[in-house]
Amino acid sequence: MANFKSNYNKFPIVQVSDTDISCWIGWEAIIDKLKDSLDQLDKQVRKVVLECYQGVIDTEIIPFFQRAFGKNNFIISSDAMLPEQEINAFFREDITDDELFGYMTRYNIDCFFDKEKVNSIQRYIDTIEGTVIVYGTGAAYICQDPDILIYADMARWEIQQRFRRNEVSNIGVNNSFERPSLQYKRAFFVDWRICDRLKKKLIPHWDYFLDTNNTDSPKMIAADNIRKGLKKAVTQPFRVVPFFDPGPWGGQWMKEVCDLDRSTHNFAWCFDCVPEENSLLLGFGNAIIEIPAINLVFAFPEQLLGLPVYGRFGDEFPIRFDFLDTMEGGNLSLQVHPLTGYIQEKFGMHYTQDESYYFLDAGEDAIVYLGLKENVLPEEMIAELNEAQKTGVFDAEKHVGVYPVKKHDHILIPSGTVHCSGKNCMVLEISATPFIFTFKLWDWGRMGLDGKPRPINIEHGKRSIRWNRTESWVKRELINKFTLIREEEGLLEEKTGLHEQEFIETRRHWFSRKVLHSTNDSVNVLNLVEGREAIVESPKGAFEPFVVHYAETFVVPAAIGLYTISPYGESEGKTCATIKAYIRHEA
Repeated sequence: MANFKSNYNKFPIVQVSDTDISCWIGWEAIIDKLKDSLDQLDKQVRKVVLECYQGVIDTEIIPFFQRAFGKNNFIISSDAMLPEQEINAFFREDITDDELFGYMTRYNIDCFFDKEKVNSIQRYIDTIEGTVIVYGTGAAYICQDPDILIYADMARWEIQQRFRRNEVSNIGVNNSFERPSLQYKRAFFVDWRICDRLKKKLIPHWDYFLDTNNTDSPKMIAADNIRKGLKKAVTQPFRVVPFFDPGPWGGQWMKEVCDLDRSTHNFAWCFDCVPEENSLLLGFGNAIIEIPAINLVFAFPEQLLGLPVYGRFGDEFPIRFDFLDTMEGGNLSLQVHPLTGYIQEKFGMHYTQDESYYFLDAGEDAIVYLGLKENVLPEEMIAELNEAQKTGVFDAEKHVGVYPVKKHDHILIPSGTVHCSGKNCMVLEISATPFIFTFKLWDWGRMGLDGKPRPINIEHGKRSIRWNRTESWVKRELINKFTLIREEEGLLEEKTGLHEQEFIETRRHWFSRKVLHSTNDSVNVLNLVEGREAIVESPKGAFEPFVVHYAETFVVPAAIGLYTISPYGESEGKTCATIKAYIRHEA
C-alpha cells in the first residue's frame, strides 16, 4: 500500500435539495419551535407525543422539556411500564440464558406496559388543560391521538457505542452496567424488533423527526422532509455511512485505503452496507440529518428491494457487504453458520447467513480455512475442540482444509461449511443479512479486546456442520466457480457465485467502457473492486450521475431498472471492476 492515496468517502450524503430548510438545532431551538407549533393549534388541550427509539438518552432530553412545560404536564412512558422483574420474566424465553443468542421476539410494545397504569395516565391526560407531553419509548402507545408526533430516532451503531460507554439501558430495565454484549443481544432480539414494529406504523404520521445521534447537537426537522429524502434516495444509487471497529485479529489495510486513524491498533471490520445498523445521511442545503438506513426499507420496500424480493423477505434488506481485514493481523475464528432449519427452530429467523469471501487483496502467504479433510471423524474433532478450551491447543489443519488465496479470488461459503480467513487477507464479505449468527469453534487461544475469552459455540456449531463438505467437494463447489457470461470489447462479465444453495447471485464486470446493467427487479449491491473511480448513470437521465471510489459499496434500488457504469476521472481509459450482488428469482 506504499504511496496509496485514499479517495474513500466515509460520509456519503444523499443530497435531497440544494436549498436550506428549516432545521432546529439544540434543545432550546427545538422547544421554541414546538411551542410555536402548539400556538397554532386552536385547542384547549394540546397533546404532544415524543416517541423514542431504544438508546435515546433520557437525561439529555427530560430536563429541557420539564423546564419548558412543567413536570406535572410531562409524562414519562417508563412510569407506566411493568416492574423490571416482570418484564424480565415475560421476555425470558426470547432473551434466553445464552451468552450471545436469543429468540426473535414476536411481541409488540404493549407487552412492556401495565394496562392499569396506562389507563390511569390516559384519564389524567383528559383532566389537563394546556399542553401535555408524553415522552419515551412507547409514548405513542399511551397517547394514540396526539396533536403533534415527534419521533426521536437512533442509528444502531451509535446505540452500540452507548452500550459500550454504559450510557443507556434496554427498554423497561435498569441495566446500563451490564456487559455491552448482553445489552446488544437483548436489543437485537427484543428491543429493536419491537421498536421497529412500532416505527413502521408511525412513519406516515410523524410531524417532526428528531436526530439524536449527536448528544451535543440534536436536530429536528419537519417529517415531510424526511419522507421527501427517503423518496429521493430510493430513486438513485446511494451509499450508507460505513463504520469501522477494531478486533483481536484486525489488520492494517483499511487504515490506508479508507483513511482511518493511524494511531488505532487495528481495524478488523468495516460495515459498508448493513442498513439495519448503518446510518443514511440526508442533505438539505447545508443541513445534514442522520437517520437509520433501515427507515428507507420500511418506507419504500417495493421500490428499494423489488417486488419479488419484498415478497420473499418482507421489509428486510437481505444482502450484506462488509470488510474483514487481517492484513498484518491474525486468523479469524474458526466458525460455522447455522443451517436454515436450525436458525428457524432455535432463533426465530426465517433465513440464514449464507456468505462468501471476495478477496480485495492478499499477501503471498494468504490462506483460507474451508471445509473438512477427507475422512474426518466428527466425534474426534468435536472432542478435540472441547479439550482445546482447556489446553489452548487445537490442530486446525488436522481437520480443516487449507487453501492458498490471491487477490480477486472468490470463495463460496454456504451455511454449514466450516471456514475462516487466515492472516494477511483483505476480505469483502458478501452474505445474507442475519449477521450475528456465527458459531465460533476455535479462536486460536486468544483473548478478546476486553481481555476476556471470546464466547465459543461448539454445541451450536456441531449441530450445523455439514460433515460431508470435505476437500473433494470444496474444490469442486466452492473455490473460484467462475463462469464466463459475455466477452466484448472493453467488457468481461463473469458469474462468480454464490453457491446454488445460496439465494444471492454475484457477477463481476471488468470494463474499460460504459456498461449497461439491469436491476432485474432486485436491489443491486455493488463494490468497486478495481479502479480508482467509476460513474453510475441513468440512460434516461432519471438520476444525477453518481461517482464511486475504490472499495466503496453502493446500492442501486430495484426501481431504477437500467443503469450504466463506466470508468471515471483517474480511471478513464483504464480497466475497472465491480462485483455485483442481487437476489436470484425467475425473471
